[in-house]
Amino acid sequence: MNIRYLIVAVLLASCSAEQEATPDQPLDILLTGGMLYTGMDAPPVVGDIGIIDDRVVAIGSLSGRESALTLDVSGLAVMPGFVDIHSHAVRDDLNDGIFRWPDAENLIRQGVTTIVGGPDGSSPLPITDTFDALAAAPASVNFATFVGHGSIRGLVVGEDDRPATEEELNLMREQVRLAMESGAFGLSSGLIYAPGRFAQTEEVVELAKVAGEYDGIYISHMREEGLAVLDSVNETIRIGEEGGLPTQITHHKIVGAPMWGRSEDTLRLVDEALARGVDVSIDQYPYTASSTSLTILFPGWSLDGGRDALLARMEDSEQRQRLKDAIVYNIEVDRGGDDPANVGIANCPHDNTLNGLNLSEILRLQERGVSHQNAAELLMELVYAGNCSAVFHAIDEDDMRNIMRHDRTMIASDGGIEGPSERVPHPRNYGTFARVLGHFSRDERVFAPHTAIHKMSMKPADRINLYDRGRLEVGAMADVAVIDLTTVIDRSTFDAPHRYAQGVEHVFVNGRPVLLNGDMTGELPGRVLLSSDYR
Repeated sequence: MNIRYLIVAVLLASCSAEQEATPDQPLDILLTGGMLYTGMDAPPVVGDIGIIDDRVVAIGSLSGRESALTLDVSGLAVMPGFVDIHSHAVRDDLNDGIFRWPDAENLIRQGVTTIVGGPDGSSPLPITDTFDALAAAPASVNFATFVGHGSIRGLVVGEDDRPATEEELNLMREQVRLAMESGAFGLSSGLIYAPGRFAQTEEVVELAKVAGEYDGIYISHMREEGLAVLDSVNETIRIGEEGGLPTQITHHKIVGAPMWGRSEDTLRLVDEALARGVDVSIDQYPYTASSTSLTILFPGWSLDGGRDALLARMEDSEQRQRLKDAIVYNIEVDRGGDDPANVGIANCPHDNTLNGLNLSEILRLQERGVSHQNAAELLMELVYAGNCSAVFHAIDEDDMRNIMRHDRTMIASDGGIEGPSERVPHPRNYGTFARVLGHFSRDERVFAPHTAIHKMSMKPADRINLYDRGRLEVGAMADVAVIDLTTVIDRSTFDAPHRYAQGVEHVFVNGRPVLLNGDMTGELPGRVLLSSDYR
């Protein structure tokens, strides 16, 4: 067992002993008769939960205990609030995401109580600016973050496709060190995105070493999730192995029909790494489509030098043709799913009338023939005009289920905080956790409810050393969700994404009710979580 876990367990036990020294002390909240899922991968037991202030202070038979709020939750599942270890809820735009919808209703109605930002190599710098903003305007959920390798590289090296100099590498090391000392829980990378994709593996290893000095983890959107996915898994493992820290393949998937079925091979690589002592893990969202910028279909060479350089290439006839050929190829074998109809616009800020339409539909509306070549032209036009985000249908259900079952896989949304708007986002924003509990666990029986809950609570919490969250234990923080496992389900779809999940009855964050009897309370008790408090 991790020595840090033992230390925290002792602290929780001492906290428990102190709080339970007065068993007649009135409780703030008492949940009676529920099926208690502790967050461990174990079946539930029937019992009561007592909360005082922000902590769980009693578990068991609490009949007769006085409480300011008593809820009979008989027949319902009581579990730790979920920890979303890959969240885009905090963006550079402080008028969007968590700052636009601080009640985070789309997450609360799934049972999520803690989000971890800074994924895919992108995070605000310095991260303390985000901490200060959230301290000034709290949300309903707790917030932790990684620091983004791509953001650091962009700050120090810029958008150019070249190795960092030794001086630049030292400056990047200092940025990682500053972020870790400020409270980041690890280093994230997005090696498929510019400027992160321009980094050599050795650069990322060196920066990962710094995060490891502070007990952080390395979490990566790999360089490739399609044709070169096996090389990318090996690179992610190598960075953790040589960097001397835990490493995680984030939103693991197999993209593009030519590679479908290869999850058997990627998971074999993970198992082989585990066997030789590498601490490698996985997270995943339960959908067969991804979502990101349209430039994901552009070749890396076209992104060298940033947006201005890309626009200049599109204005040059020879380079434009070369770029078009590469995009056509990626439509055929990668995220394009070999059909323009498989690429749907989620958010096009320069023309939101396109939101919700796929490339085939747009081409027809523009009275252009539907073909890979015309789709590539359309993509270049959209990126030139300002770029859009999109949903890409190019993942096989069997691979998704195979990855989901793996013992080292936890659940994460790769979404954020959304509310009703002109956007047509991926349904993972509203449905990830409810979909795993309802569709995959209850209906499809991919795994037992306690395994699903473990993958969404204790497993991600422990991955970043949040040993007082993601669990129902005396002394743990009172992040608690009460869910009807017979009715919980996602209602968000690709065509109608702004639909809240159903089946979550009550949610408490730091001991305060955020969702009560199915209604949002308006409470905003979320806290900024700092890694320095968990070392």
